[in-house]
Amino acid sequence: MTPLIDRITFNPKQCGGRPCIRGMRIRVSDVLDLFASGLDAVQILDEMPDLESDDIKACLAFASRRIDHPLLAA
Repeated sequence: MTPLIDRITFNPKQCGGRPCIRGMRIRVSDVLDLFASGLDAVQILDEMPDLESDDIKACLAFASRRIDHPLLAA
């Protein structure tokens, strides 16, 4: 089984190099924005039929890893 995080791809020629899902033009931020606007995972999958459940898990895992770093005081 492929690790979830491998579902997140980067291509400088696509979506300005922003992290996308499996090479599609669906950005991680698109999925996170839908969660922030109140949709749940089932609604997001209905809204974006090309996504799979593991894609949503990968977006959350990616976001969690990106923000999980210490901030050093100046």
